Amino acid sequence: MTRRVGIIGHPVGHSLSPVFQQAAFDHCGLDLRYEAWDTPLAELPARVASLRSPDVLGANVTVPHKEAVIPHLDELGGQAARVGAVNTIVNRDGRLYGFNTDGPGFVAALRHEAHVEPAGRSFLLVGAGGAARGIAFALAEARASRILIWNRSPERAAALAGDVGYPARAVAELPPLDGFDCAINCTSLGMRGGHDPEAIAFPLEGAHPGLLVVDIVYAPAETPLLRRARELGLPTLGGLPMLIYQGALAFEHWTGLPAPVDVMDRAARNELARRYGATA
Repeated sequence: MTRRVGIIGHPVGHSLSPVFQQAAFDHCGLDLRYEAWDTPLAELPARVASLRSPDVLGANVTVPHKEAVIPHLDELGGQAARVGAVNTIVNRDGRLYGFNTDGPGFVAALRHEAHVEPAGRSFLLVGAGGAARGIAFALAEARASRILIWNRSPERAAALAGDVGYPARAVAELPPLDGFDCAINCTSLGMRGGHDPEAIAFPLEGAHPGLLVVDIVYAPAETPLLRRARELGLPTLGGLPMLIYQGALAFEHWTGLPAPVDVMDRAARNELARRYGATA
């Protein structure tokens, strides 16, 4: 029996998950099919209930449903309860378990792609939305020494810092970058097709040469922020590795097998090139 996994969101047509997850399933010889399940909010309860079927392993969850799915699940695992959002659902004998792999995926990308261990390091997060939330909790769990959060709406930054607790703290103004090991754009600024694709989320003047500049936007591969960082000779990390590693953790939740990260990464990059050309 072919079993199914899918992504729940609205819309979901742009998602790379069906491409790289299916590549991983096929590489591992698994009789699994990954589907895109566009789900308006009114249809969310029925969609989540359908995950209890024996032929469904689970699902990914994307915007705008990461919080709304929680009341429909039986149990939360990992960081999901503290973060207050779920991006991975696992069906275990008809019971639905919710996990959040966004933050752990970010930390895995830091470790494996940028070769940065968060413990004892100082981070600046620009933005206080869902992505920043998962990243902040994961960095705190990974024993970062300092997490400063800046957002255009100061109250949102303060609320996130309060939820995370030590070592997170909100700041009212963007601080000088010379005191950080890593600065992260957790907003959609610079995203292809977004409301401000040429924007740079924060100025890089004054950064010390070792500052790692991270942008969680993955299309384009080199955002205006990363391009500016490269021009200044700063190390960079784009958003695609975070996407791949959070997907790899979801794959492992569903299958119990090690995820073929290289296969997933190659499939995602090929798809981005197909959609946007070599400059994806």
